[in-house]
Amino acid sequence: MRYIALIFLFIGFQTTYAQNETPNPLLSEDIEAQQKWVDSLYDSMSLKQRVGQLFMVQVFSEQGVKHENEISSLIRNQEIGGVIYSKGGPGRQAKLNNKLQAISKIPLLVGMDAEWGLSMRLDSTYAFPWNMTLGAVSNNKLIEQTGYQIGEHCKRVGVHFNFAPVVDINTNPNNPIIGNRSFGEDRDNVTEKASAFMKGMQDAGVLANAKHFPGHGDTDSDSHKTLPTILFNEKRIDSIELYPYRKLIKEGLSSVMVAHLNVPGLEQQNGRPSSLSEYIITDILKERLGFKGLIFTDALTMKGVSEFIEPTVEGSKRGEIDLAAFKAGNDVMLMSLDVSGGIDRISKAVEDEDITEERLAHSVKKILMAKYKVGLHNYKPLSLINIDKDINRIKDDVLYGQLMEEAITVVKNKNELLPIRNLETKKVAYVALGDDKGSDFLDELKKYTKVHEIKANKLDELISKLQNYNTVVVGFHKSNENPWKGYKFSTRELTWLYEIARTNTVILDVFARPYALLDFKSEENIEAIVVSYQNSEIAQQKSAQLIFGAIGARGTLPVSGGTSFKAGDGLNYNALNNLSYGLPEDVGIDTKLLEKIDSVANYAVNKKMTPGLQLLVARKGKVIYNKNFGAHRYDNKNKIEFNDVYDVASLTKILATLPLIMELEEEKAITLNSTLSSLLPSYKGSNKESVTIKKMLSHYAKLKPWIPFYIKTLDSITKKPSKTLYRSKKEGDYNVEVTNTLFMKEEYQDSIQDIIVESDLLSRLRYRYSDLPYYILKKYIEKHYGKGLDELVQDHFYQSLGANYTTYKPRDKFSLKDIVPTEVDDYYRFQEVHGYVHDMGAAMQGGVGGHAGVFSNANDVAKIMQMYLQKGFYGGKRYFKSETIDKFNKCYYCHKNNRRGVGFDKPQLGDEGSTCGCLSMTSFGHSGFTGTYAWADPEEEIVYVFLANRTHPVAGKNLLLRENIRTEIQRLIYEAIID
Repeated sequence: MRYIALIFLFIGFQTTYAQNETPNPLLSEDIEAQQKWVDSLYDSMSLKQRVGQLFMVQVFSEQGVKHENEISSLIRNQEIGGVIYSKGGPGRQAKLNNKLQAISKIPLLVGMDAEWGLSMRLDSTYAFPWNMTLGAVSNNKLIEQTGYQIGEHCKRVGVHFNFAPVVDINTNPNNPIIGNRSFGEDRDNVTEKASAFMKGMQDAGVLANAKHFPGHGDTDSDSHKTLPTILFNEKRIDSIELYPYRKLIKEGLSSVMVAHLNVPGLEQQNGRPSSLSEYIITDILKERLGFKGLIFTDALTMKGVSEFIEPTVEGSKRGEIDLAAFKAGNDVMLMSLDVSGGIDRISKAVEDEDITEERLAHSVKKILMAKYKVGLHNYKPLSLINIDKDINRIKDDVLYGQLMEEAITVVKNKNELLPIRNLETKKVAYVALGDDKGSDFLDELKKYTKVHEIKANKLDELISKLQNYNTVVVGFHKSNENPWKGYKFSTRELTWLYEIARTNTVILDVFARPYALLDFKSEENIEAIVVSYQNSEIAQQKSAQLIFGAIGARGTLPVSGGTSFKAGDGLNYNALNNLSYGLPEDVGIDTKLLEKIDSVANYAVNKKMTPGLQLLVARKGKVIYNKNFGAHRYDNKNKIEFNDVYDVASLTKILATLPLIMELEEEKAITLNSTLSSLLPSYKGSNKESVTIKKMLSHYAKLKPWIPFYIKTLDSITKKPSKTLYRSKKEGDYNVEVTNTLFMKEEYQDSIQDIIVESDLLSRLRYRYSDLPYYILKKYIEKHYGKGLDELVQDHFYQSLGANYTTYKPRDKFSLKDIVPTEVDDYYRFQEVHGYVHDMGAAMQGGVGGHAGVFSNANDVAKIMQMYLQKGFYGGKRYFKSETIDKFNKCYYCHKNNRRGVGFDKPQLGDEGSTCGCLSMTSFGHSGFTGTYAWADPEEEIVYVFLANRTHPVAGKNLLLRENIRTEIQRLIYEAIID
């Protein structure tokens, strides 16, 4: 007996110790005022009012007047303590919330299942990722921030309790109700994530609720349909399921939701739901764990609860479930089957002294303490203005993107296939599996290199088509509509996947929960596997960026996916320093301020300064603005698309000729002081023999600005192309394609070079922009390599950069519908110039000029400018030494009032010039006659690209230049910088 007494003494000591060491999470900062309010209010209440506080009913804000009247009646007649919102938009909820609060004598405690925040987006996506996705994120500060911002959502619509986080440790892949709602299977990871989430949300002023006590993770039954059984002993439950509750309770967890579970290891009476178990709620949660916060039942309308209660003598169950739940130790009866019956039954039990007044006061005062803590002692109606704006915030989108970046997990990477490098050697195909769309994934993949989607109705047909590719990206896309959607591969999909992997190098990207990996019989032939968790637009985009190394891989699996992939697995790699894509706030730019650009761009199009344009802005390696305006022509029939290519005109100088010159300089084939006579024998003895590369690329060599070579090839009478020098068809020596109906005699290209050699110099040395250096250098480069300029830039730069929309002679690669026309020519070619270079001198070189001829889109131009900005490094490859970029991006003649670098344009030295005058002197770029503009600023890490065809239908007056459209947009970019 003495031994037994000592055991009970020890247990009592442990219980007292547990209770004393845990905080009371319902205490406010002004404890004395809170206690006074609680006591005063409690003392003024009738028994029915006190019992009414124990009930929280479900509200659907979208169900209309009848439902609203039913809830209003419960508030008036039963004086319930709170409501829980389910379904319906935030705007409707806030409006209804104000109405219901106005009816209630005592302010209502408002709860909601907002585990992933709120959203009013048109595509019905949730504001934040599922918990399973968050479980893959190592940075718990991001999880804390998620909790905080979800808390802000809740407060905005009048929610005081968010029934989150789920702390169930999901060790059963077949769990139909927890699954994606769990942070994972590792108790420490779940606890850390839940702790961070709770802290963030409660710091925002919204009380957290850990669920589902004592642990709903290891069951394959749906508690909405039956009473799941947890077949583990108390020791196992204590070490796994209860583990997170201990930490959260010590850290100030506000409330707990008790699950409806059959737990024979804890409750002696078989079939008694945990939500009705005094041992589970009072002995374990309150006494052993020392929890002092609010205790909620799960919804009492769920299966497996009412069946347990036997009818009373009168043959009725009215209120018996509520009474049993209250006696077990619950404070709040959530979604009772019979609210009025429950209030009556508990009230009668108090009157009959079956329940003590002390027990009732214990729960009711806790509820009132919670109401005080969330500010209901000073209740004010919600403002209904701008709720959609306040819920759908840029900062939520930014955080969502950050979370997905951190979560996406590489679980296999044979031979370091990821991230994809050496794009010049890759032929990439994309195959879609699953039942949901993968278009956002494909579109993002295409931003990095040429990717073709391959479809087939039969497997052998698909395998045949894939023979032309050396890398196959397989996207497994499952619905992102809600976290309970299916995630498994079908037998057919697995068969196809195995066969694709048997014959190809495969990267599998799983846009579903990691349990999808359990379906694999073998993954031996799959070289790389990525788990992206969800199929949202952002998840697809971020995953494509990860595959190409624009962002690094940092995620870890929150759950195991069979024997090959264990919880905690995840292969890391760093980003390759190629462009990624995201939101302005990611890089310290204000979205609203940046959107001012739209009005300027629309103004330019509406005022017919250009039929259309592409605009791109990147900062710190991230594209944050990429929009199209207008159309190919003023008829608006062919709207500008992202993959449309423009004649970039003089941007060719820095996109084609200059990088080859820099490469030759690094190889010591030339120096900046190399003279023309040392490069080309034809210049020996000429008036240009001592002109250096540095001087002529700085436009400081007395060279003529421009020579209209084409004019001498026109018939003096008809003013049409001379029949001596041109043919309408390609034949013999007439093989220089000016257009598809105009072919120039090949030998005249030598005449162009002769004309340049023999041309006069300007009378005095001063800055004078000239195209002639690029005619000269083209001849030298092609002679040095024995290849055409167009072939050289593809081999040396464009292919490895993934600049697959950048090319000379675009008709050879693209459909005319994807090429923006430049002019209706009535002076040389006498047709619409479409798919051929606009510049006449470049046209006379078969479309390949050193000064003009390149076609590109904004995304590709940005890649090349970003490579320059990063001192010659891009996509894991070093193209130039840092000192080479510095050498060419230097103004050698600024003291002579010449702003130019070597090939690069530079900011103005005075009031007028090529920029807005608001950026650093280390910045550089170029403009083009067709309306194009590209600029990079190392100090602010900004790349800005503007592509237009302002010359269509006629070149006329350059209104873009006259009204400073391009530089005005540049000014707006800099004004949008906030960090």
